Amino acid sequence: MSITNIILMLVVIGIAIFVVYYYIKKKKSENVEELINVDDKTYTLDKMREFVKRRLDEITKVNLYDIGLSEEELKRRKNKKYELKKALKGCTYGDVNDKKYVKELIYDLLAQEYGVDETNISKAIPFDIPSLLTAQDKFDILIYTYKKEFGYEALTELIKKYNLAVLKYVEGETKPSYVITEQEIEDIYEKESIILSFSDKLSIVVQRIYQHYKGYSSIDEVRDMNIDGISGGVSGLPESFLSQVAQTDGDYLEQVSEHKVPRACDSIWIFFQGKSIRLAFLSFGTEAELKRVCQNIYKYNNPGQLSDTNGYKINEMKDGSRVVVVRPSFSETWAFFVRKFDVKRSTLEQWFKGEPGCEESIELLKYLVKGARIISITGEQGCGKTTMLMGMIENIYETMNIRVQETAFELHLRRIYPTRNILTFRETDTISGQEGLDVQKKTDGSVNIIGEVATDPVASWMIQAAQVASKFTLFTHHAKTFPNLVTALRNSMLRTGVFKNEKTAEEQVVQVLNFDIHLTKDFRGKRYVERITECIPIEEKNEYTFDHRKEKTLEGKFEKFFDNATNYFTKITDRQLYIYRNILEYVDGEYVVTNPITAENIKEMRNNMDETDVEKFDKFIERHWSGKIKTAVGVGNGEEIQQEKRRGRKKKEE
Repeated sequence: MSITNIILMLVVIGIAIFVVYYYIKKKKSENVEELINVDDKTYTLDKMREFVKRRLDEITKVNLYDIGLSEEELKRRKNKKYELKKALKGCTYGDVNDKKYVKELIYDLLAQEYGVDETNISKAIPFDIPSLLTAQDKFDILIYTYKKEFGYEALTELIKKYNLAVLKYVEGETKPSYVITEQEIEDIYEKESIILSFSDKLSIVVQRIYQHYKGYSSIDEVRDMNIDGISGGVSGLPESFLSQVAQTDGDYLEQVSEHKVPRACDSIWIFFQGKSIRLAFLSFGTEAELKRVCQNIYKYNNPGQLSDTNGYKINEMKDGSRVVVVRPSFSETWAFFVRKFDVKRSTLEQWFKGEPGCEESIELLKYLVKGARIISITGEQGCGKTTMLMGMIENIYETMNIRVQETAFELHLRRIYPTRNILTFRETDTISGQEGLDVQKKTDGSVNIIGEVATDPVASWMIQAAQVASKFTLFTHHAKTFPNLVTALRNSMLRTGVFKNEKTAEEQVVQVLNFDIHLTKDFRGKRYVERITECIPIEEKNEYTFDHRKEKTLEGKFEKFFDNATNYFTKITDRQLYIYRNILEYVDGEYVVTNPITAENIKEMRNNMDETDVEKFDKFIERHWSGKIKTAVGVGNGEEIQQEKRRGRKKKEE
């Protein structure tokens, strides 16, 4: 082969390489230009969100075997791809670690690939011109700043510092309400004088992109905070109503379109320290965004599909929060309710918060639990029943196995007591609460805890189990008064067919139920124990006589007969089966120990306590009720208890 031919071949090969290189470079430029079409809108939140969606979709769907990677690199890239897919799925369940991972990846994509820098980031959010910032922008900046210092207590610190959780009048409303307004957020932002670095600005932009991509829209950061709960779609006008108004009242519809009248998608409420507070400065923006949040927020552990035929779902989230979601046509609009339970704070000391008389109240509650009394915790929704129950469980002796039945997992006792014998059951679509409670009987449990007695079968089984299946039972109920509690449990026994006679059913209830702790939440959101009530069954006495035999005349015999008949009909129609007395009351802001516990309950409580607690309990009795111990039928001199103490001391000496 001549030199000329060799040169020609080299020239052809060089041209071919140059053409291929030029084509690849051109294609790459076209792809980049397609992803980043540089104009005034390039760095808006919408454009960046579209870019992030596309890139993450490419990363998760790329076929790694077609790239020609080495075995080690292939394995590394597969693990990274799997980790990303897992995080993208987990972050929609409320997992803060997965959320952090996805946000860090978005941060890198924007900074390294999209070209976000100090000059163009203000096109997304105008950080440098405060007058152009919306109330949501300012709130996002405030929460980000406070979160760097206080973590998940950021919202609590912000509300407390500026006293936002107070009743106030809002323009256009005639009555005060709990609300945080746009003006308040703007005033706070001005007072804070926040200075942000580029990294801070990009982190805030990343959060805004994330919450509309994989998060829970405007409530994404708020939901993570240590508050009692958050809900959406529970106020404002639903779309169905707006379509009706459009036909009759054009002016009203114009007010709605100008956001002068709140819509359902503008409805965001938080539950903070017993108060429902409306966040008037936040909104989902559209009904579709509210619907998206409702469809995603309940999905943890695949609870089933939320559909028109199955219009609600009750589930828990990855962090243990309880979530309830409803949708049309079951409800008038899409709505959700998230309740959070801070297990670290669920102690009796934290619940009472150092109010006058709280030390004696806490001591009394501990003795009731250690004494293995069957206790109900009653009160309205949001008054702290679950928190109180979690605090009381701490005082159950560790030798006792605990079995829990709930509608949705809320107590999470194994997080607090990982070394204790605790197992929780819950209702499912195929397993009812009644069946779950039946299974509990076969799991060697000493203590039955029922998160909420909400249905007749559960109430009925609870009474039966308290009689024979466990040492004692703790449960919550929504009764307002003690007689209402007894009546509700009695009616549940009747409706389930366990008993046919009202008196017999009620008698079973009062024989089982020992104490009721009633919690109250006032209109200011303050939560306290209104009373602790003891149920005292009245034993039936034989009051019939045979005096008619002594009578000589027929009239005398009839008179004695009618006396017996009167006693009989009184017992059948109007017999009193129980009395109840408050042993602790909340009076003028102070907890006061009032009536003594009956001798029968004290005796049983002492039998269930260890020696150390018996001694402390005896001192508590001497301190409050010396010589005033009551029997089940009246007031005695406490001699039974004194005898019991003497027997205990004698046994200890032996």
